[in-house]
Amino acid sequence: MLWGKIFGINADYFIVQGRGEDELKDKKNLYSFNCVDWFLLPPATDAMIEEVSKAAQGRFMGDPSFKYEHVETHRQGGEAEAAEEEDEVTIKVSEEERLVVTIHQIDREVSVVPRGAFIKSHGLIQTNRSFNGLSHSEAGKLHNFLHFTEPKNLKKKSILEMAYLDPSIDFLDPLSDDTPKGSWSLQFECGSNVCVLRSLLWLGLTFYHVPMAPQHGYIYMGDGTKNLDLPFML
Repeated sequence: MLWGKIFGINADYFIVQGRGEDELKDKKNLYSFNCVDWFLLPPATDAMIEEVSKAAQGRFMGDPSFKYEHVETHRQGGEAEAAEEEDEVTIKVSEEERLVVTIHQIDREVSVVPRGAFIKSHGLIQTNRSFNGLSHSEAGKLHNFLHFTEPKNLKKKSILEMAYLDPSIDFLDPLSDDTPKGSWSLQFECGSNVCVLRSLLWLGLTFYHVPMAPQHGYIYMGDGTKNLDLPFML
């Protein structure tokens, strides 16, 4: 499926995503410049995420082999010593690694599905074939839309809160739990026939759902940078 497009200075990255038997965990991402030749991306690792967060800044260039560099200075010696030795460590990451991490972060932080669109059965998360869409009133409430990624806040809920959840469909975190509050824009468009959600954290992420119908999806069309100013804009 088409995941989106990340704009670069010299070229743009088209991204597609394939899913396996477990649609939450079995994901593969590929990128292309011409939508003919596709290149498989490796999964994001913790080390890759840390290095990219330190070294990669600014816009994407549009060149997977482009190198971002960051120099870290480590001081050696105790406080009592008159002089301290300094070691410089250069961190280098490729733009392809940055692309891997950016897709991973967007999927983790702002991928969206309607409540009930996926079902958990025998440990596998798969499309719910009996899902017929949210009602118009349900589609107007943020808690009926869920992050399609491993839950973070579900285990923090009290026993009383868990009693009202259906474990077969309520296994993901709702958008209403996001911080800061106000990081989503929810609107009805096309004569109130389509519900549209837009992320203010990752500008360019748009989700749609047709109430009373199973149609839903999201796409990212942006420059691949996170809106770190959001807390000051609300």
